[in-house]
Amino acid sequence: MASMTFDGIGKTYPDGTVAVANVSFAISDGEFVVLVGPSGCGKSTLLRMAAGLETLNSGRLLMDDTDETDTEPQDRDIAMVFQNYALYPHMSVYENMAFGLQQRKMPKEKIDKLVRDAAEMLDLTRYLERKPGALSGGQRQRVAMGRAIVRHPMAFLMDEPLSNLDAKLRVQMRGELKLLNQRLGVTTLYVTHDQVEAMTMGDRVAVLKPVSNDQESNLQQIDTPQMLYDKPANLFVAGFIGSPAMNFLRIELKAETGSLRAAISGTEISFPVPAGAALSAYAGRQVIAGIRPEMFQVCPEGEALFNERIPVAEALGADTFVFFDIPSPPVNVNDAEDTEGFTYKGKNRLVARIPPALTPALNQRLALTVDLAKLHWFDPTTGVAIRD
Repeated sequence: MASMTFDGIGKTYPDGTVAVANVSFAISDGEFVVLVGPSGCGKSTLLRMAAGLETLNSGRLLMDDTDETDTEPQDRDIAMVFQNYALYPHMSVYENMAFGLQQRKMPKEKIDKLVRDAAEMLDLTRYLERKPGALSGGQRQRVAMGRAIVRHPMAFLMDEPLSNLDAKLRVQMRGELKLLNQRLGVTTLYVTHDQVEAMTMGDRVAVLKPVSNDQESNLQQIDTPQMLYDKPANLFVAGFIGSPAMNFLRIELKAETGSLRAAISGTEISFPVPAGAALSAYAGRQVIAGIRPEMFQVCPEGEALFNERIPVAEALGADTFVFFDIPSPPVNVNDAEDTEGFTYKGKNRLVARIPPALTPALNQRLALTVDLAKLHWFDPTTGVAIRD
């Protein structure tokens, strides 16, 4: 097994496109780290650079403190699992799993033991003589995993291996992959665009965003899933992590005797702010407030912060998501994407999670308040979180 370190990694293509810039983080021996972000943020490029399939324009790649930047792909002790399985259709499951070992001239007895041990671990023993065409999508993915496992590599690199599976099978395979990582203890770098996948599987999650020049960095934050959710470093991470996404509001902060008062821009809504020193420094200025959907609470009208008509309600069984509009101007959380927040007819559309029993009728008003102590605050210029 091995640790892996990305030290100032950068990749710019000949046409001037900056794919990766100034990415630095380390993966501990045996750790499962997930790269997540929107299309074009450099996830797969980073993975390909780790595999040696893409050259670096800047920075270094270290494995166990050994510089592997210029090492050829075949000489790196890593195994890749791809999105499309990449199985040989004319070979049996056994032959697919054994093929890489045969190319290394490994003794037949050792190959047989490694393949059968991996097949037992992945519940594939009964399918060893079948061809890939006779397997389900989940079984094919397990064969692709088995082919990597028999190598006993220093690290696994996985490029969206579950994206071709149906929803139910994805949930099952997520659990199997996590258990497999715990059993094998192999350092794993996993790429996905699905934040639920990232949050449920990763020991740590690295959130990436697209960059426009090599002075920026794709890496916005790397931390445990819970810390990314509870303490996002900036607007981008806050808007990307969480489903549904965090609501953002433009807030005018006004100093009062010994306290702050917040007014939501474009509305007549105002409320006291339990402010610390960092937020108090923004008195008299505009900031961005973030409200997660689950922070809303249904309340009596006299206690309501919001009392708007509900044009859309999504019943999901255990929860209901209700959507409502306020005239506050939207917030741009991602300059790389041409988005200006969730808007409808010029208004800011917010979403709240409520108990199903409290779901209102269509276009009925719903009184909602918010736990103000749990609000997230961000600098409107830099997007960086405001915290003491």
